[in-house]
Amino acid sequence: MALSRSARLAALTVAAASFCLIAAAPAPTPGSDGIGDPYFPQLGNGGFDARHYALDVAYNPDTDRLDGRTTLTARATQNLSSFDLDLQKLTVTKVEVDGRRAEFTRTGDEIVITPRTALRKGNTFTVAVTYGGVPEALSGPIVFGSDYGWMKTADGVFVACEPNAASTWFPSSDHPADKATYDISIKAPKGLTGVSNGRLVDTYDTKDGSTVHHWRESKPMATYLATATIGKFDVKTGTTPAGTPIYVAIDPVLANSNNVDVYAVTAEATDYWSQVFGPYPFEETGAIVDDMPQAGFSLETQSKPIYSAVRSESTIVHELAHQWFGDSVSVEQWKNIWLNEGFATYAQWLWSEHKGIRSAHDSFQAGYDSRPATSAFWQIEVGDPQRDTMFASAVYQRGAMTLQMLRERIGDKAFFKLLPAWTRLNRYGNANTDDFIALAERVSGQQLDDLFDTWLFTTGKPTL
Repeated sequence: MALSRSARLAALTVAAASFCLIAAAPAPTPGSDGIGDPYFPQLGNGGFDARHYALDVAYNPDTDRLDGRTTLTARATQNLSSFDLDLQKLTVTKVEVDGRRAEFTRTGDEIVITPRTALRKGNTFTVAVTYGGVPEALSGPIVFGSDYGWMKTADGVFVACEPNAASTWFPSSDHPADKATYDISIKAPKGLTGVSNGRLVDTYDTKDGSTVHHWRESKPMATYLATATIGKFDVKTGTTPAGTPIYVAIDPVLANSNNVDVYAVTAEATDYWSQVFGPYPFEETGAIVDDMPQAGFSLETQSKPIYSAVRSESTIVHELAHQWFGDSVSVEQWKNIWLNEGFATYAQWLWSEHKGIRSAHDSFQAGYDSRPATSAFWQIEVGDPQRDTMFASAVYQRGAMTLQMLRERIGDKAFFKLLPAWTRLNRYGNANTDDFIALAERVSGQQLDDLFDTWLFTTGKPTL
């Protein structure tokens, strides 16, 4: 069929316009090697948005060796010539992008991946990394001076990664601002249980005498909240009185070593916080209790907090409050950490109030009175505590004090409207301190800069 002269002119015009659009498209460039967090400049990666991780890990407790294949589905946020993933120490043997072998190099804890063809902005792609080695726990002043990350136990491994240790066991965009959903398959010798986030969707034995546990976290999760804890566990499942599925795994060594019923408190606190903070944000609640006394902390791993040597009712309600404050609503940058720890600590005060033990005001007063003005406690700027002191006691306690001062300023009605409004508006996302102040002012109808300036951003002991 022949085209008329006018049709030919129209076709030429369209072709010329298309050429101009193609010519105007930015040339592919490398994604940045960090997300831009001032505390951890190289954590996370630029140029793409992580959407889903499929983690297949196999662990041998006899040799402490981990072999893994991580497949990340992501969306390019720029035209990418190359991009980075975070991975500490472990050896990479193969990388594929969209099923095709890709070149890669290592620069410190960064894997720099160059696909065969550039990735176009807006397109979804997959990157599969095959790797292995002996993961190393991290240490230093950040987490109370404790080791953290991938920690060997007598019968397996305890995995608790806040803030920067997820990349010690799987390649990732290791920053809470880049959340994704997960499938996590854990292969370990038969007789051991691999416990992870979300719901257990499959368990099967392999011909080599191993067992695979496949978990699925269908809600967005920050990398540091992922776990693959392995060991001998007594498992109890059921539902909370309000109907939330519950999965509690307890190391039999610890079955009778503490005086708290982890299952019962987890069920009760999950339901109570659902009334105070808004609906429980995940498919399942629970706990992992492992014999790891060297880890001087517990962690709010998503859907199943992990407890080491620290086990008490107060600790459990703290870690469960994090499911709302930290897990569902995650920090935009690590300097906002009081939004996690101050809120979870204040939840402990609310629990004592709920149980008729002590009012939150009295908990505030006790903490305030017990620390003289000369105490180093008052010298931490809670709203920006700096990397090595991001888990200082002031972030927890003065953060909670800030919330009590806010409650007394705006009144209970506005305060208990604010908390579920915060978790609802930021559900499964990220937020910062300015966002919280703005919402508090909107809910209360009051100007609150002076309160937050005094309690979060000014050092020294405030005058009541």
